[in-house]
Amino acid sequence: MPLRVAIVTQAYHPAVGGVTEHVDATARGLRARGHEVTIVTGRFAGSVPAEPGVLRMGRNVAIPFNGAENNVTVGFGLSRRLRALFAERRIDVVHVHCPLSPFLPLAALRAAGRPIVGTFHSTMTSDLPFRLFRGALHPYFRLIDRPIAVSEPARELVTRHFPGPVEIVPNGVDLSRFRPGLPRIPRFDDGLPSILFVGRFDPRKGLPELMRACAALATEGVAFRLILVGDGGLRSRLVRMARGPLEGRVHFEGRVGHDRLPRYYASADVFCSPARGAESFGLVLLEAMASGVPVVATDLPGYRTVLTPEVEGVVVPPRDSAALTAALRRLLADASLRERLGTGGIRTARRYGWERVVDRLEEIYGSLIGAGMERTDAAGGNAPADGEPATARLEPASR
Repeated sequence: MPLRVAIVTQAYHPAVGGVTEHVDATARGLRARGHEVTIVTGRFAGSVPAEPGVLRMGRNVAIPFNGAENNVTVGFGLSRRLRALFAERRIDVVHVHCPLSPFLPLAALRAAGRPIVGTFHSTMTSDLPFRLFRGALHPYFRLIDRPIAVSEPARELVTRHFPGPVEIVPNGVDLSRFRPGLPRIPRFDDGLPSILFVGRFDPRKGLPELMRACAALATEGVAFRLILVGDGGLRSRLVRMARGPLEGRVHFEGRVGHDRLPRYYASADVFCSPARGAESFGLVLLEAMASGVPVVATDLPGYRTVLTPEVEGVVVPPRDSAALTAALRRLLADASLRERLGTGGIRTARRYGWERVVDRLEEIYGSLIGAGMERTDAAGGNAPADGEPATARLEPASR
C-alpha cells in the first residue's frame, strides 16, 4: 500500500555529509516503490534550485559542534507550520533524523500527531549535551514510536541515556551509482596513482594528518596525486599545507554534485578517511568499497561497522600521520594488494545495498500503520509551548 511519508532533516542538499546522503537515498528508494515522500528541511543561504518533493522552512545556521559543522534550522512557528503541513498532505508516517537535535526535529516530534520513526546518526566525543538536557529530552524521546540507529556506536550513545530498545538499520550504498568499471575522469587518467578524500573539511576528519602523510610521501619521491572532494572551515589551512613538497600534487575539487561523485571514486587508486573520532558509520567507506577502491582509514568503532582490516582496507591509529604514511606507501607500492582489498570491498558493499535498507523501512512503517497509532499532540506539559510568531514561511524550494 503506498504511504505518504514526511522525512524531517536539518541536513540536506546543498549540505554535504552522511545524513544528507542517507535522506536522499531513502527518499529515492521509497519513491521508486510508489510511496509519496516529502522532505522537510531548512532554507540555506544563497540560490538553491527547486526540487519536487522538498519543502523548506525557517533558516539554516551552521553550528560548530562535535568537531564538525552542524546544520541547525531556526525560525518562528516551526511546530505550527509542520502540524499544518502534516495535516494538509495527510502524512501517514513522520520520519525524523537526529530527532533530539534542536530545533526542527524537536518541533516535528511535537507536531506529528501520527506515528514517528526517529533515526539516530551520531556518536559524540562527549556525552555532556545528553547529560545536561536528558530530563528535558525524555518526553520527546518517548514520542518516537520506533527509534533506530545507523550503527552499534550510535545505538550505544542513545541507550546510555534513554530507554531502549533501539533497532539498528544501517546506512546503505546505492550500488547502481557506486560500482566498479566506471570510466576515470580524463584529467586523472594519466597513470599517476590517485589518493582520494571525500568529506567536509572539518577538524574531526583528520585532514591535517593526511596532508602531513602525503608530504612525507612526496619527500620520499613517491609518485601520486591527492584529490580532495569537499569544502569547509579548514580549507585555507589545507591550501597552505599544499605548498612545499606537495606543490602541484593536491587537487581541491570543492563540493561535487550527486551525479559526478561516482566518477571521482572511479578515478581513485586508494581512498583515505583519516577521521579523528565521532564517526558513527563510514558511509564514504562504503561508497569507495562499492566502487572497488581499497581503503585506508583510522581504526574507529564506527568504521569497524563496515571495514575489516586486511579484508577491504588498512586501518591506522587516529592522529598518527606516520602510520598513515606507511599505510599509503604500502598500498601505492602494491597493485596486487590494492586489487585484493578492492575485491573484498565490493563483496562487503553488496550487503549494504539501499534496497535492503528500504525493505526494512517499509516493514517498520507498515507495522506502525497496521497498529493504528494516532496522536492528538505530543509532549504534553513537558514540551515547550509553540507560541512563536508566524514569520517563517513554508515554501517549495530545494537543492
